[in-house]
Amino acid sequence: MNFILHPWHLLIYILASWGNRYQQDAIDYLRTENQILKEKLGKRRILLNDDQRRRLAVKGKVLSRKVLEQLISVATPDTLLRWHRELIARKWDYSDRRRSVGRPRIRQEVVDLAVRIAQVGVPESSDLLR
Repeated sequence: MNFILHPWHLLIYILASWGNRYQQDAIDYLRTENQILKEKLGKRRILLNDDQRRRLAVKGKVLSRKVLEQLISVATPDTLLRWHRELIARKWDYSDRRRSVGRPRIRQEVVDLAVRIAQVGVPESSDLLR
């Protein structure tokens, strides 16, 4: 089989490399912006809420640990992966399907009768039939 380079092969290659270059420039810009914001913040910790942790954990899980070590500045890669583990554990703990703990509630008419007995004393058998 002879491979012949057609002009449209070259065109596709140029478009793909241009798109890759554009993405790399955007990533470089975002890295620089993050570094500048981190410098402005100084040594203070960045406090994240649960939703922000969840979003970072989901996006960071698809990256390798080596890439995370180069990119991440908010937390360590171990922390990010721990957030992801906790997120998955919380998703599959079935806490929404658990029943309430303890005895079932007593019907209101039984409670009313017990209160009436306590207030009046033991009723006659004919009073219970009413």
